[in-house]
Amino acid sequence: MVKVGKWIAKHRILMLIIGFLLIIPSVIGMAATKVNYDLLSYLPEHLETVKGQDILVDEYGMGAFSMVVVENMEMKDVQKLEEKFEQVNHVKEVLWYDDVADISVPVEMIPEKLRKAFYNGDATMMLVLFDNTTSSDDSMEAIEDLRKIANEQCFIGGMTGVVTDIKNVALKELPVYVVIAAVLSLVVIELTSTSFVVPILFLLSIGLAILYNLGSNVFLGETSYITKALTAVLQLGVTMDYSIFLLNSFEENKKRFPDDKERAMGHAIANTFKSVAGSSVTTVAGFLALCVMTFALGRDLGIVMAKGVLIGVVCCVTVLPAMVLVFEKTRHKPLVKSLDKPSAFITKHYKVWVVIFLVLLFPSIYGNNHTQIYYNIARSLPSTLDCNVANDEVKAQFDVSNMHIVMMDRDMDSKQKKKMMEEIGNVKGVKSTISMSSLLGPTIPESMIPENLRSMLQSDEYELAFVSSEYESATDEVNEQVKAIDKIVKSYDKDGMVIGEAPLMKDLQDVTDADLVNVNVLSIGAIFIIILLIFKSISLPIILVAVIEFAIMLNMAIPYYQGTSLPFVASIVIGAIQLGATVDYAILMTTRYQKERQNGKDKKEAISIAHKTSMPSIISSGLSFFAATFGVACYSQVEMIGSICTLLARGAIISMVVVILILPAMFMIFDKLICKTSIGFLKKKTK
Repeated sequence: MVKVGKWIAKHRILMLIIGFLLIIPSVIGMAATKVNYDLLSYLPEHLETVKGQDILVDEYGMGAFSMVVVENMEMKDVQKLEEKFEQVNHVKEVLWYDDVADISVPVEMIPEKLRKAFYNGDATMMLVLFDNTTSSDDSMEAIEDLRKIANEQCFIGGMTGVVTDIKNVALKELPVYVVIAAVLSLVVIELTSTSFVVPILFLLSIGLAILYNLGSNVFLGETSYITKALTAVLQLGVTMDYSIFLLNSFEENKKRFPDDKERAMGHAIANTFKSVAGSSVTTVAGFLALCVMTFALGRDLGIVMAKGVLIGVVCCVTVLPAMVLVFEKTRHKPLVKSLDKPSAFITKHYKVWVVIFLVLLFPSIYGNNHTQIYYNIARSLPSTLDCNVANDEVKAQFDVSNMHIVMMDRDMDSKQKKKMMEEIGNVKGVKSTISMSSLLGPTIPESMIPENLRSMLQSDEYELAFVSSEYESATDEVNEQVKAIDKIVKSYDKDGMVIGEAPLMKDLQDVTDADLVNVNVLSIGAIFIIILLIFKSISLPIILVAVIEFAIMLNMAIPYYQGTSLPFVASIVIGAIQLGATVDYAILMTTRYQKERQNGKDKKEAISIAHKTSMPSIISSGLSFFAATFGVACYSQVEMIGSICTLLARGAIISMVVVILILPAMFMIFDKLICKTSIGFLKKKTK
C-alpha cells in the first residue's frame, strides 16, 4: 500500500484533475435522480392497502384526492369554482352536491345524510380526485394550480397537500443545511487543527465525496427527501474522522522524512487506508443494517449512506492528499493545549464514573422504552403551512380529519351494499358516508345515475364508497375504527378493502414497529462480530457495544423526560447510525489499550496512555459530528429531519462523553477478564 500511496502523492495534479472532472457526471446524475416526498410510498407492496391504491390507479385512473372546504360563498360561485377546478390538469373529477341535485334546491330540503356530507352552516365541502398517485409530480402540480385558483375562503386539505408542502420546504431548506453544516464543522476543525488552510481542504474533499455520492444515486432511480436532506450532513459528520487521521499521520511521517513530503504522504496514505478501512466497516455495517427494514425508506437511506462512507474513504486517500500537498503551506500552534491533566483526573477517579453509570442506567433504559413515537406525517410540518391550515379548517367546520375509501365488489347485491354502509355509518367516530345508495337511494335504477357519477364510483369490477372520520391519522382511535370497518367490509365481501391515508398509516405503524427491533438486533450483531474479529476477543465486543448502547439509550430517554415525542423515522434510524458512527471512538481507545498491554505495560499505565492519546481525536471527532448536525437540527422546519439531526448531534456528544468517562473505567474493572478472554492481548513472557 505504501507504493500506491507514493504513486498518488507523486501524481497529485492528476488526482486533482480527475477529482474535479468527476464533478460533471455527478451534477448530471444529481439532476437526473428523482426525489420522492411521500413516505407512505415506501410501504411494502404486498400490503392490502398498497394493493388497493394500485387498483384505484388501474381501475379508476385515480390515485389521490383532496378534501376542499369553501366558506361563506354563494352556491353559484361555488359551482363556478368547481368548474375551474375541473379544468386543472390532472384533476380527474370533482365530487360535490350538484352532481346529485340541483343547486336551486334549498339546503334544508336535502336528505340529512347528504347534508352532513356536503354542508355545515356557511361551509360546504367537495372532493377533488386526481388522476395520479399522492406523491406524483402531476398531483403536486395540480395542488399548486388549485391553490392559485382558490381564494382566502377556500381550504385544500389531504395528503397530496402535505407532500407538496414537504417538497416546497425541503427544496428551500436543503442548500441551507449544507451551508450550516459546513460552516459549523469548519469552526470546530479550525479550533482543533494546526493549520488554517487544511480544514478548508477537508471540506472541499468531503464536498466532492458528497457530490459523487449524490450523483451516483442516479443508478437507484430515486431517493427520498429525507435521504437527500441527510446525505450531506451525515457524510460530513461521519467521514471527517478519516481526514483528521490522514493529517495526523502525515504530520508524524514528516518527522520521519523531514525533507521528503511526497514520501511522508505516501506512508500517511498507507497508514490511513489501513486504519480507516477498518474503522469504516463498523459505520457501513450500521447503515447497511437499515436495509433489512420492510419499510423501504431504510434501504434507501442505508444504501446511500453506506455508499457515501466508502466514497469518503476513497476520497480521503486520493483527492485529499493531493490537495494537502498542493495547497497546504502555513501552520500555527494548536489552539487546544495538552489534555494530559484532564485525562489523568478521569482515569484516577474511574470509580466515580462507574457510580454515575449505574445511577443513570435504569432511568436510561426506562426512558428509552417509554419515549412516545408519532406516525402522523403532517405533524412533522409547521402548523402554519397551507396543508395543516386546510386540514385544521376541515376538522373545525365538519369535524372530519380523515376520509377512508371502501372498495367493494360492484356486483354485490344493492340491499347488501346499503346494509353494509349503514353498519359502517354506526362505527364510532364515523361522521358520514358517501356511496351510490346514500347519494341516490336504493330505489333509483343504475341506468338513471349520471354517467360522470357512475364512472367516479364504479369500475368494471369495483365500486367505491367514501367514509369520513372525525379521528386523525395514526391515532389509536382511528386504527380501531379502520379495524372495525374492515371487519364489516370483509363480512359482506371477503375481497373488499379499506384504503386511504389512515389505513396506510396504520400499516406504517405495524411495519415500522417490527423494523425497529430488526434493525437494532442486526446492527448490534454485525458490529459485535466486527469487533470480535478485530480484537480476537469475546469480552471486548460486549463491553464496547454495551457502552455505546448505554449512550444510545440515554440519548433516546431524554425526549421522554422532556415530555416530547419523536417521529417514527428518527426512532428507527438513530440506533443503527449512532452505534455505527460512534463505536469508532471506543475502538480507537481500545486499539491503543491493547497495543500498550501487548508492549508489557501494566493495567493502569496502559489505560492511562490509551486514554490521553485517543482523547483529543475522540473530542475532535465528536465535536465535528455535533457541528455537522446541530445547526440543521435548529434550522429545519421539517421535524422528521430536525429530530433526526437533534438526536444525532446530542448522540455524538453523549457517545463522546461516555467513551471518555465510562470506557476506561470498564477497562480498569474488567482488565483481568479481557486479558483472559482475548487472544494475544498480553505480551508473551520470555523464558
